[in-house]
Amino acid sequence: MINRREFLGAAAALALPPRPNIVFILADDLGNFDLGCYGQKLIRTPQIDRIAAEGVRFTQASAGATVCAPTRTCLMTGQHAGHATVRANHSLRTKERVPLSASDVTVAQVLRSAGYATGIFGKWGLGEPDTTGLPNRHGFDDWFGFLNQDHAVDYYTDCLWRNGKKETLAGNLNGGRKEYTTDLFTREAKRFIRERRRDPFFLYLAYTAPHKDLMVPRDEWYSRENWSGEDKLYAAMVTWMDRGIGEVMALLKELKIDDNTIVFFSSDNGAGHKAGIPRFHSTGPFRGAKSEVWEGGIRAPLLARWPGRIKAGAVSEHPCAFWDFLPTAAELAGAKPPAKIDGLSVVPALIGGRQPRHEFLYWENPGKRFEQAVRLGDWKAIRRGLSGPIALYNLAADIGETTDVASANPGVVKRAEEILRTVRTDAPDYPVRSFGVV
Repeated sequence: MINRREFLGAAAALALPPRPNIVFILADDLGNFDLGCYGQKLIRTPQIDRIAAEGVRFTQASAGATVCAPTRTCLMTGQHAGHATVRANHSLRTKERVPLSASDVTVAQVLRSAGYATGIFGKWGLGEPDTTGLPNRHGFDDWFGFLNQDHAVDYYTDCLWRNGKKETLAGNLNGGRKEYTTDLFTREAKRFIRERRRDPFFLYLAYTAPHKDLMVPRDEWYSRENWSGEDKLYAAMVTWMDRGIGEVMALLKELKIDDNTIVFFSSDNGAGHKAGIPRFHSTGPFRGAKSEVWEGGIRAPLLARWPGRIKAGAVSEHPCAFWDFLPTAAELAGAKPPAKIDGLSVVPALIGGRQPRHEFLYWENPGKRFEQAVRLGDWKAIRRGLSGPIALYNLAADIGETTDVASANPGVVKRAEEILRTVRTDAPDYPVRSFGVV
């Protein structure tokens, strides 16, 4: 983490206000290149693009993992997937979902300890009912949405959870007036902002769009396009979410708290819907997609906007990952993060200061073919199995990870092997050897 004195000096120079409101907006399975600000030509995302135009756009940001639950764990706890409690969507041992443990400290707990009101609206995915992983047990004062990511594919569900209690959505029963969950999450986020506008607040708005199943009230923006029905739905879901984000941003201005609110936007992993990827080139030049440790599975868009503090139209090439959010939020709030985390604050990259860099970034993908990946500067190493051969790619010259250059760079391979051997801890719910990988 950056030196506190260094941060305060930069903050004083820019007259940064104390304890800004912090908003983190997360899309679900959105590809890096599904946004206009990253080069998308077909899908309309004017509100998200405005965040980029009025803030900073990161070009080398990565999610915490290749799928939903572990990447959200990294975001919430500041730990990479080799240390996180939740490392896959299901336990490989029991096939059940693994909740956050009672000892896991989330960014919401850190910020609440600093006097922040905390709210989450949307998809949680880190604890089932009556488990240690419920949002209200991990620092969130106000909670409404999906607990279970399998349930979260139903955009017209008949029930959601509010602060530990199941809430029926009467309009979605028996042919009533249907309520679209993307709209519900936008509405709840706006309610939270109105109610908490006089306090410093942390809002985590975790949309489920554009994760399958593909559902949207209307596809009016794309109904005349000569596309498949799924492509129209995918694009419309992204634009519908974009419209909701615009409502949130407009409310911040209406309440005159815009200047003291930093807004982040990202997506939880690489593009995940096969219908959208070819039409919209959602993964761009990257290899792979969701559930893979190739860049197409872990690269994520990352935007941040803070009027008067973050330079409008800035671009950062700083390599960062989801576990950097907790220490970043802690720095902004003047709070102390937990001692044992893997993240580094990116506040300097946000405000134009001198940004410390990670020695390496690490990902793993438990499963029948255990995978690890480590990035060291422009080098990226991938290994399948605990003793499999290491493939090496130079991302600066080969962003598509097409050419393995391990044999020409034995020193880099040796350093990568040392990291892969020591960087993780064993987790009972994600055994490696039980799948014949040794």
